[in-house]
Amino acid sequence: MKFRNPMANALNHGSAGDGVAHWWAQRLSAILLLLLMGWVVYALTVLAGADYQSARDWLGQPVHAGLAALFVLTALYHSVLGLQVVIEDYVHHRAAEVFLLVTIKLVAVVAAVLVVFALFNIASGV
Repeated sequence: MKFRNPMANALNHGSAGDGVAHWWAQRLSAILLLLLMGWVVYALTVLAGADYQSARDWLGQPVHAGLAALFVLTALYHSVLGLQVVIEDYVHHRAAEVFLLVTIKLVAVVAAVLVVFALFNIASGV
């Protein structure tokens, strides 16, 4: 015989304990993207009509390279969070769900590595 309250069994299980961190991460990444969008608009106005070399020189400055990397990495993270929710909600076959979740995370990691590598090459003048 159990002398445990049924509410104690339910705490931190199911919807009451899952998803809050994911929800906060998605909201905070959206706020960061909104803040970085100001820099993106500024960058597009500065680089409008610029040739390749001047755009490369401008992006090669550490502040601009860092903000570009932060914007792309935040956008990748935010998109993975959003796609994860869609896949978890609408894909009902467990094997397909796991495959898709692993695939989007792998693609995001590869894209992040490529972007950081490309920005490092631009910033270092290689």
